[in-house]
Amino acid sequence: MEAAATTCYRHPSQEAYVRCTRCDRYICPDCMREASVGHHCVECVKEGQRSVRQARSLFGGAAAGAAAPVVTYVLMALNIVAYVVEVVRSETVDRFGMLGAVLVDGSGGQYYYKGETYPGLELTGVADGEWYRLLTGAFLHLPPDASFGVMHLVFNMFALWNLGRMVEDQLGRARYLALYLLSAVGGSVLVYLVSPETTAVGASGAIFGLAASFYVINRRLGRDMPPVNRFMAGFLLWMVVSAAFTSWEGHLGGLLTGGLVTYGLAYAPARLRTSATQLAGGVVLVVLLAAVVALRTAALTGTV
Repeated sequence: MEAAATTCYRHPSQEAYVRCTRCDRYICPDCMREASVGHHCVECVKEGQRSVRQARSLFGGAAAGAAAPVVTYVLMALNIVAYVVEVVRSETVDRFGMLGAVLVDGSGGQYYYKGETYPGLELTGVADGEWYRLLTGAFLHLPPDASFGVMHLVFNMFALWNLGRMVEDQLGRARYLALYLLSAVGGSVLVYLVSPETTAVGASGAIFGLAASFYVINRRLGRDMPPVNRFMAGFLLWMVVSAAFTSWEGHLGGLLTGGLVTYGLAYAPARLRTSATQLAGGVVLVVLLAAVVALRTAALTGTV
């Protein structure tokens, strides 16, 4: 009498003559996975992958390696889409640009706000509860008819492309996105503190945050610093020179925020470089920024 043919444990209709070297079950060619010794079945391979600890970077994020800079691509796309929207709808900048506190009349004219409102004039800006401007302004740029025009967007996207890829690779996608958004908000908060009557737009605050992060990362990794120092000196020189026609407050606020966040990621003790701890640190920073905005609003509106 012939012995019954063995079949694959996943495909009973297929004969199998090879056993998984881990679970000893018969597997057909479709279920075979090459192993260092023999073959493994699909389930054993999955189980092995779950038990392997994912490589982490020095800064706590997943080691990205050669992964595509997806977040950088998305941020660039959002900035470009926002620019198209503001070209089509010119009122977008007035509605979503970073603006602290001004009085606006029925025709759109703006007047300084000194803590009092007048008939026919409405308070507009963060002081009136429009906190979203702290972030939305960082995705808008000068319209085409402005003096700097579309080059404002082009320069910022060029800087984002060059800096973003390196920073995203080192921090990982989630931490990189948090850094970008916190730097953008940090720049807007300083604008609100110093020049609440000024409308500010542009990704420059976030990009200055990336520049500070780039510096801290290279220093932490022990890389050759003279080229990095020259790069950073150029960024700081640009911040000084461009103060005549751009928001230096947004640049400086983004720079300080980005540097602070990355310093925390890079130099915290190893036991604190966990996702939970870093998330808690990010929440604390958001709360502090919100408290600063609330206090500034109270001072502007006379509710202190």
